[in-house]
Amino acid sequence: QGQLVESGGGSVQPGGSLRLSCAASGFTWFSTYVLSWYRQAPGKEREVVAGIGSVGGITSYADSVKGRFTISRDNAKNTVYLQMNSLKPEDTAVYYCRAGWNKNVFWGQGTQVTVSS
Repeated sequence: QGQLVESGGGSVQPGGSLRLSCAASGFTWFSTYVLSWYRQAPGKEREVVAGIGSVGGITSYADSVKGRFTISRDNAKNTVYLQMNSLKPEDTAVYYCRAGWNKNVFWGQGTQVTVSS
């Protein structure tokens, strides 16, 4: 059974950077999974932030983070990353990683990111 564990969250001032990691275990053919980062702010619905495909590493981003966030994956390490630069207070949320392939979907437990002065 697949398991995802996020790390790297924390508190940062506006304009700062954080790098989130999501380590996967128990997956067969991890490289076939589409990997995504979502976030959920208090009182708001969970929204997709970025995704990276299984073939060719094609990436996509929410308009709100384009040019500031970068998603990447290391299939040898079974890990997906989210580099977040130029952070804004509105980026404050719990960030979740998601792995999906066919009908199999797995979620991590989330990591808190707080952007505040």
